[in-house]
Amino acid sequence: MGSPRLVDDTERRARLARRHALAPGHRAADPVGATRSVVVLHSTEPATVHLSVHARVDGVTRADVSAAMETERSLVKQLAMRRTLFVFPRDLLPAAWGSAASRTAGSERARLHRDLVAAGVATDPERWLTEVGGDVLGALDDAPEGLTMTELRAVVPTIDVRADLGSSQLNPGRILTLLGAEARVVRGANTTHWRVFRPRWRTTGSWLGEVPDPLTTAEGYAELVRRWLARFGPGTETDLVWWLGATKGAVRAALAEVGAVEVAVPAGGGAVAPAYVLPDDVDPAPAIEPWAALLPVLDPTAMGWKERGFHLGPHAPAVFDRNGNAGTTAWWDGRVVGCWVQDDDGTVAVRLLQDVPAQGRAALRQEAGRLTGWLAGERVGTVYPSPAMRCDPGDLTYPVLRA
Repeated sequence: MGSPRLVDDTERRARLARRHALAPGHRAADPVGATRSVVVLHSTEPATVHLSVHARVDGVTRADVSAAMETERSLVKQLAMRRTLFVFPRDLLPAAWGSAASRTAGSERARLHRDLVAAGVATDPERWLTEVGGDVLGALDDAPEGLTMTELRAVVPTIDVRADLGSSQLNPGRILTLLGAEARVVRGANTTHWRVFRPRWRTTGSWLGEVPDPLTTAEGYAELVRRWLARFGPGTETDLVWWLGATKGAVRAALAEVGAVEVAVPAGGGAVAPAYVLPDDVDPAPAIEPWAALLPVLDPTAMGWKERGFHLGPHAPAVFDRNGNAGTTAWWDGRVVGCWVQDDDGTVAVRLLQDVPAQGRAALRQEAGRLTGWLAGERVGTVYPSPAMRCDPGDLTYPVLRA
């Protein structure tokens, strides 16, 4: 048996361009397609969902994205991998509920047990959570359109627990976080604008109608790994352990279940590392014409691998914060080449971190114009600005690009 096929960085970037719906001619048809192109969308910051979809769907509106989440409910917010809030395609929820979300819920419940005792709220935290959780579900059953957190605190005052425990904070949101991770409640309609998320909480049944059973843990992880490999493969075991927030054992079992095929990827200094693709995805991917994209904070294309050198190069310290959160990113031909910010008037400005050829600068200006027009003067803030986003533009080596 020969050595595993080498999938070089150029091919990996070509795969990314097509599969993540970023290159012109390969964009998605709608918000659901955009989400599927990267498995799930990060939703820690609400604006990220809309901006990630905009980057991948021509002509999409904010109303289109909101309709997919709130009217059609084909996209659903769910706390899952790495205790992160994502937007899932509806059909992928049972896999998450049985695996990554369940793991997160177990950790959340254990932390709440500890903190409820430390704060003097309960001596039997499991009994307390059972009673309060039942009260919350009962209150939501009595409110067909759901309740905001403020309304829930008024109806179920026992959830309004607060304590500063130094390393953690006890607050009513954590009870809803646990119930959400356990798929007992969901974040329903937003009560404010697209850049801020203040939902009405709903029971899962009232929001989704028919609620499918969770997959088993093994089945759930296998399905998540299958979806991830289809969009992000080839990827390493390290990539998958990080993305799933799972153990090596769970990842290895899932790779075996989906029949993953080992290939090799460059690992720096002429070395290679083992990586995996699906069994029907072993053939080389064709080249693609150069393309440009402007992606938001925490976009899955920037965040989706742990080992990102093939697209990030030396720019990690500039475009990621110290906690590993990606700021905005500007892409040319499959590489991160800078970030983007908005001027005081809302115009999008691209800050380059390396030299880009004239064709690339023109394409990035075009994308800046497309995004500026879509935002229509609305400014998008973030709690995760990268060093490149925060720096004085006068300190930049390369020109700032505007439409």
